[in-house]
Amino acid sequence: MRRLQNLLFKLSLCLSLTGALGAATPAFAQAGGGRSHGGGDEQQSQDDAKKKKRDDEFGKSVAPLPQLRNAGPCPFVKTLYDAARYVEFKDGVAASANVGYTGEIQSITSVCAYKSNEPIRVQARVLFELGRGPQATGRGTTYKYWVAVTDRNNAVLSKEWFSLPVNFPSGQDRVYATETLGLITIPRRDAKVSGANFEVLIGFDVTPQMADFNRQGKRFRPNAGAGQPGAASQQ
Repeated sequence: MRRLQNLLFKLSLCLSLTGALGAATPAFAQAGGGRSHGGGDEQQSQDDAKKKKRDDEFGKSVAPLPQLRNAGPCPFVKTLYDAARYVEFKDGVAASANVGYTGEIQSITSVCAYKSNEPIRVQARVLFELGRGPQATGRGTTYKYWVAVTDRNNAVLSKEWFSLPVNFPSGQDRVYATETLGLITIPRRDAKVSGANFEVLIGFDVTPQMADFNRQGKRFRPNAGAGQPGAASQQ
């Protein structure tokens, strides 16, 4: 697991957001991976089965994020449907035989902390599932992804890009990688501005073609290799 230290978003905007603070009970975690596109019962069943297998294999091997105390609700931390998957196609032709490297954001967990008029401090952990299709060259690649802070349902306040190098062991065409974001700091104008006014969005750096492919709900996955999926963690 590769830890990204001291991720700091310094916003020069004077935020004029207002909003009441939540109840005194701390709100610790926001479950991520939420996407703005629904699926049918069959897709839901496949997703549930995949999640159970993933949790069985990897859920117990990663320590949970430390719980932090805060005075109000945390910002929503999630991925956008258009950028939640990464699928390369040889010559730009969307066909299973043309798939190169692939990736998918499987889950996001987060915690936050703030009080009085202090900035909001967010920590997040992202689980990626990464694949190597029939047209992939070499045994590894470097994926690009971004993290953005937004004024909820409005403007992007800050955005940064990161690299995720991944190698695929011989006989395996899928690996998992966990990325832990150290600190995302969101300044507030005063104590009346709660975490609910912000979102932290995470997504792959995709081309317009990839985004359109995701938007249409299409899915191409490489056939499983002879080995079992491996766990690729950077720290």
